[in-house]
Amino acid sequence: MKHLGIFLLMLLPFSCQQPSNAQEQTIVKTLNTMETTTEHVEGNKPSVYDFRFKTLQGAEINLNEFKGRKMLLVNVASECGFTPQYKELQQLYDQYGTKVVVIGFPANDFGGQEPGSNQEIAAFCEKNYGVTFPVVEKIAVTGPNQHPLYKYLSSKSLNGVTDEVPTWNFCKYLINEDGKVVQFFPSKVAPLSSELIAAIQK
Repeated sequence: MKHLGIFLLMLLPFSCQQPSNAQEQTIVKTLNTMETTTEHVEGNKPSVYDFRFKTLQGAEINLNEFKGRKMLLVNVASECGFTPQYKELQQLYDQYGTKVVVIGFPANDFGGQEPGSNQEIAAFCEKNYGVTFPVVEKIAVTGPNQHPLYKYLSSKSLNGVTDEVPTWNFCKYLINEDGKVVQFFPSKVAPLSSELIAAIQK
């Protein structure tokens, strides 16, 4: 299918380190086209495995590296009332790392609570919470500059499960071993809550 082919070709070279405006606009345009078309065929839809990022330390990670394990994708911030969740996210990663990969996505979308540079965010995470799970360079998770990954995560017509958009920092999307969105958890759901642990252990 024409639109799907274009989508996959455009995403292969994509990195969020320094994406050109043209690249992001093309990816978003393609996602919008796919969201409104009725030509979706199972197996040809976009996937979380289509995305790759730079970590705060500059290493590239492809989400397809985590096939076979669940992923917990969390939009994080350094100056939020929920920021102490970093501690539980690290504990979750330490205790259940063979089952689930935690990935943090710093975003300054809510209350201006992630104003720092990528280097400042990295220093904060290490110094205050000893974070060792992957945290990528800062992106937008909502609004007009919403990153294409979050466009996918928050569009039921694309992910097949939920239209939930992050409403504040530390919202969470659980992805299963096959790269499918399983469930959205709002900020108030703690990383070590029985609800989230049960979903991870399914």
